[in-house]
Amino acid sequence: MFPLVEFPELVQHYAPFFASVFTEKAFVQFQRYLSGLIVSENKTVEGINRLFVLESRNQSSLNRLLTESPFSVEALNQARLALLASLPGTQMKRKGVLSVDDTHLTHYGHHFDQIAFLYDPAQKRHRWAHNLVNLHYSDDLTDYPASFRLWKPADLERIEIGLQAAGVKLTASKFALKDEEPKKWRNYLLGVWRRHQSKPAVAELYQSKFLIARQMLRAWVADNPTLKLPVAFDNWYTKPAFCRFLDKDLQLPYVGALAVNDELLLATGAESLESFAQRLMEEHQVAVESGGKRVFHKISFAYKGERQTYYTYCRTHRVHNYGKQRLVISHRQADLSDKPVFTNSNRLYWQATGIMRIRRHRWPVEVYHEEGKAEGLDQYQVRDFAAIYRHIALVAVTYSLLRAAPHDEALLHKLQRQLKFELEDSAAFWRRTAQAQSLWTLACFIAAAVAQGRTLHEVMAPLLAVVCY
Repeated sequence: MFPLVEFPELVQHYAPFFASVFTEKAFVQFQRYLSGLIVSENKTVEGINRLFVLESRNQSSLNRLLTESPFSVEALNQARLALLASLPGTQMKRKGVLSVDDTHLTHYGHHFDQIAFLYDPAQKRHRWAHNLVNLHYSDDLTDYPASFRLWKPADLERIEIGLQAAGVKLTASKFALKDEEPKKWRNYLLGVWRRHQSKPAVAELYQSKFLIARQMLRAWVADNPTLKLPVAFDNWYTKPAFCRFLDKDLQLPYVGALAVNDELLLATGAESLESFAQRLMEEHQVAVESGGKRVFHKISFAYKGERQTYYTYCRTHRVHNYGKQRLVISHRQADLSDKPVFTNSNRLYWQATGIMRIRRHRWPVEVYHEEGKAEGLDQYQVRDFAAIYRHIALVAVTYSLLRAAPHDEALLHKLQRQLKFELEDSAAFWRRTAQAQSLWTLACFIAAAVAQGRTLHEVMAPLLAVVCY
């Protein structure tokens, strides 16, 4: 970590896009916060505030940006998307893909508003975390969050009272679970809520991750009526009701991920995908040995400048609870020795190449969750839920600036003139580039001060104090 003597060029270049969102004082704090998210390894308010040497301020001023400043997260998000739309490289394109996914923002303590004890599949244990639901955009040139929402855990008392007020009867014998088996009571109550969530009075009692995803997608369609982009999602979101919502309500194509125990309804009866795939693989191996017609066919497509190759089976089938679906069973290995992957789509005329290309574009949201955490997505220390949401919105801005930079000729020209090396296009690289440019600015500041007659010790003393804080 090194001190800042001015805002990084990246922040200065894009800050005007956001000036209308903030008051004059808050706009300065906004630029300080973005600068810290990019340059500092410590993404907390305290860590960011102590970076600034020439304009030292009490950290409470920066903290108020999150806790008290009246700026609208929605207005900030609209300004961010307008910036991205202003550059041809980051504009949403007809070959783009939307993906839905969520991630845990974990903490060791639980003294945060709306935090929950959630199961982490990667760690195979429960951890205190907030859950962030993202609607992410990706094409071959770029990717960035299109929308995002923080999930709130269910308020069981509110749901219980609200269900009864809406005329939904609760089974009398289930009330004993409240004290005896709270987990079963929670599952029962949420099950009742799910069955009746079509009623507006019931839906407003709790915002599930599915409901949040629906709302974000509905808003996106309203804002982009001419773009019918496909929506990709993993197995957790691949549920019949969510697929029907995309197909019937929004009339959007989708690409989901079926599980091995999902069933096909064949002329011979129901059969699990796992069994069906095994049977196809055996037929394919016989065909390879005998020179017959192969079941799995090699396909390839371009993904972000690289060729992707798969071996796929593609046909329309009836899937239990889903109806007719375009089914793709894919392998990465030519000998089919790896585990099969099951992909479904509501576009029955699509071929494997197009479906697998769309599925591949689901991966950038996972990358954003990783790189976003490097930008501070889960490194907040504020406790208030609204302040946490503002921090996340500012991280989304930071990530979007890093994605916009490689497509901005004016900014590229400025930085290449200073840094004299080849600029790449990844967010992680551009974060390091902004740090390098800030280091160059710091070196120029020291050289200029020494040239004006100040001793090196005089110049370095406040800078060293920041580093050694």
